[in-house]
Amino acid sequence: MSTQYDMFEIEQRPAPTGNRPGPRRPVGMSEDDMVRYLQATGRYRILSKLESRRIVTDVDDAFPLRGIVLDTETTGLNARKDEIIEIGLVAFSFNAVGQVGEVHAVYGGLQEPSGPIPAEITRLTGITDADVAGQMINMAQVKALVGPADLIIAHNAGFDRPFCEAFSPIFADKAWACSVSEVDWAGRGFEGTKLGYLIGQAGYFHEGHRAVDDCHALLEVLDQKVEGSSITPFSELYRASQKSRVRIYAEHSPFDLKEHLKGRGYRWSDGSDGRPKSWWIEVDEHLADDELAWLQTDIYRYDANPPMQSLSAFDRFKA
Repeated sequence: MSTQYDMFEIEQRPAPTGNRPGPRRPVGMSEDDMVRYLQATGRYRILSKLESRRIVTDVDDAFPLRGIVLDTETTGLNARKDEIIEIGLVAFSFNAVGQVGEVHAVYGGLQEPSGPIPAEITRLTGITDADVAGQMINMAQVKALVGPADLIIAHNAGFDRPFCEAFSPIFADKAWACSVSEVDWAGRGFEGTKLGYLIGQAGYFHEGHRAVDDCHALLEVLDQKVEGSSITPFSELYRASQKSRVRIYAEHSPFDLKEHLKGRGYRWSDGSDGRPKSWWIEVDEHLADDELAWLQTDIYRYDANPPMQSLSAFDRFKA
């Protein structure tokens, strides 16, 4: 026996056994009713399709700052030799405490590279040589969005910023923020930092791995409000972007202590990008003295003075 609810049928089953009675099944369910019913059973998790925000051209004085969520698709991982084949930009307003206002403009464009797109890139992005044939990113539109921006956000800015700066100088003198490294996703209960994980755990799903779609999705995740807290991920990200950080290069550190450095969070630079050839780490400015003391005690074992570089959002994530 079954009872029909709107466009689908739900099998009538015996009431569940145990101390907790199952939810009653109302008749004539709306879509919202169906969602609440399925969630109440405890057997389903509902994901909502992520809808792009509407574009609002009117300026609200309560949100005077301008942000850009940016995503790129490229022919490879090396910004010195690979090329951008797609860029997505979503321009929005925000205020000094990190509250998001409205989306004011959106741009997405394809670009034909100098050679064929590798098969692996097509598999990952769905972008084919036919898609980009004769295509060129409209730099007038890109500059119109990026020019007024107070902050550019990318999900792995260490990847996107070098590509964008190689593509156009409009990106070089901007403040950048990284939504991977500058939000404590684990502390917010997320199990990973990949955008797909964040979208799913935030209760959404979205279409495909295309640049503009990913920009819309990232903005929704960053602006997600949790009951009882006024600190959204975007607010946390904006605060982090305003802090100065210090990059410390452990030059001439003993080779046999490299695992010790890796365990501490140091990364290797081969010197090909103009940085010292050494292990390095970035720390908040107020932690720099403690990190230097650790190096002197645990690595060098003398009063070494390794190279240090102060970084703001205007300097971070550069190649």
